[in-house]
Amino acid sequence: MTAPASRDPRSRTDGLGWVTRALFGDDRVAVTVGGAAPAGHRVAARYAVVPSVSRARFLLPLGAHRATAASLLAYNALRPPTVRAVRAALGGLSRIGAAGRVFPTLTVSVPAGVPAAELLLTARLAEALGGGPLHAGCGVRPPDPNHKPTLQLFTADGRPRGYAKIGWNCATRPLVTVEAAALRALAGLAGVPDHPATPRLLAEVDWAGQRIAVVEPLPPRVRGVPTSDPPRIAALLAVARRGRPPAPPRPLAGSPFLARLAVEAARADATGVRGAVAAVAALERRHGPTAVEFGHWHGDWVPWNLGRHDGGLVAWDWEHSGRDVPVGFDLAHDAFQRALVLRGEPAAAAAAQVDAQLDRYGDRIGLGPAQRRAVADAYLVEMWLRTWRLADAGAGWNPALHPVLLDVIEKRHIG
Repeated sequence: MTAPASRDPRSRTDGLGWVTRALFGDDRVAVTVGGAAPAGHRVAARYAVVPSVSRARFLLPLGAHRATAASLLAYNALRPPTVRAVRAALGGLSRIGAAGRVFPTLTVSVPAGVPAAELLLTARLAEALGGGPLHAGCGVRPPDPNHKPTLQLFTADGRPRGYAKIGWNCATRPLVTVEAAALRALAGLAGVPDHPATPRLLAEVDWAGQRIAVVEPLPPRVRGVPTSDPPRIAALLAVARRGRPPAPPRPLAGSPFLARLAVEAARADATGVRGAVAAVAALERRHGPTAVEFGHWHGDWVPWNLGRHDGGLVAWDWEHSGRDVPVGFDLAHDAFQRALVLRGEPAAAAAAQVDAQLDRYGDRIGLGPAQRRAVADAYLVEMWLRTWRLADAGAGWNPALHPVLLDVIEKRHIG
């Protein structure tokens, strides 16, 4: 027996509906806003819906005041000042048990006699991690096929146990898989000079068609990297080389990197999105003889995925990481995303910032003028193909990058 659809938030088309469907997808689970569990069910969890059902932004776990407060206060130093202030105030309410009285309550119940771990993701993750029951907080954002619900997992006394990223569709499941593989590989790099610290992978779970990676909590005292800080060149090189000496430069033509781009571009053209094959062909024609160093990259190296702790750097969100790319891609990405996301500049201006940053710092990573231009052009093609991959998987096009980025690439190749 399930709750009537009129009271079940999973029937909603907004962010609350999207998140509750991801977390409580089994039809045997009853989810109601207010009220008691249906007959034959037992309550498994309760959440405060903050600030309201119609404007939900967060699900706070109820039943353990310290866990409720921790879901608001943990890593608050990484957030903007206005967000910190609001969360601090809400955390104070939660410490005294007021959250459940101030905000609407979402009740989750399961059939009597059925183990919670069979039906509820949080209970399943508690089994995977060991150590007893867990309480989960979750942000609520507008439905987006490119976003992943993320659970903050806490013990009853407020101790962080991990972050669970949920890959729920064709676009996000591969990203979770990539990050899990990257964290497994990076675990062996502790102690590599200048390499940023990375959270450990704690568990990887397949659940009801979803792919979930549980990642170690960040250090409690981690602080954000200011967006005005210059790029950390030594850390970028450590990520690219993974403690090894610089690899001998190889021509772009004939490289596994260019071969991969060609395959992906052909797939894009085959889906009716014209221009990718021409872009890769122009890249090879213009820069094929240019020899560059190949290595790894983080894939989303931006200030908001970096932190400072104990005198060193911490990096998270490795879901776009990869190997066999020209060294300098993370430096290019840093410039491109700061312009595109932080300053709201169009793609053409962001591409110009890539050129400027590579010109400024390229000699420190072994890039001469020809290599800098090759890395910039190759990066922009890589970014458009990433945009296509996500769109092809059902996430939709990023209007800031398509179709305008292909136009930018074409003009660069004929300019």
